[in-house]
Amino acid sequence: MPRYVILEHDWPMRHWDLLLEAGESLRAWRLLEEPRTGGPIPAEANLPHRLFYLDYEGPIPGDRGQVQRWDSGTFIWVENEPERAIFDLEGNRLTGRFVIADTSFRPL
Repeated sequence: MPRYVILEHDWPMRHWDLLLEAGESLRAWRLLEEPRTGGPIPAEANLPHRLFYLDYEGPIPGDRGQVQRWDSGTFIWVENEPERAIFDLEGNRLTGRFVIADTSFRPL
């Protein structure tokens, strides 16, 4: 089953990086508020990340702050399209079906 991680990142401002395993890389979004199940959270698409980040915590090269694991687990893709992603998370903090579309991350 594919893995995911949410990393709390302190640069350039506090945000959370949602990284979902997608083949040989991680599909990535920046969440601008702490993840939760109660409603939409502003989200920005980010460039794909290396699989390395599934297990990494620490400094980011290029003096771009630090990351710390906020949540991790496995997930199942329901829909994986360029403008929309739906997935079922099974993590330590988040569990359930989520969607990223229209610049937000929210439970379904």
